[in-house]
Amino acid sequence: MTPEYVIKLGQDTLMLVLQIAGPVLIVALVVGLMVSVFQAVTQIHEMTLTFIPKILAVVAVVMMIMPWMMRRMLDFTTQIFQSIPSAIG
Repeated sequence: MTPEYVIKLGQDTLMLVLQIAGPVLIVALVVGLMVSVFQAVTQIHEMTLTFIPKILAVVAVVMMIMPWMMRRMLDFTTQIFQSIPSAIG
């Protein structure tokens, strides 16, 4: 196992994490921004109003993209397991 292999594996892992978490985080950011604008306009500052829409939006996005997320993680895991013989040999 060479240092280049370890660096490449780390880069691929971080890229996969960003690709999987990115859509969920972007949706949470957009919904949070919309709720903040709504609270500023209406001057309603209820704490639960901040969390409930974000939770619902994140759950909806995760449910919609779960097959894609699982496929990406399974492909990555399979790739790692298949590269073990060449990494140690």
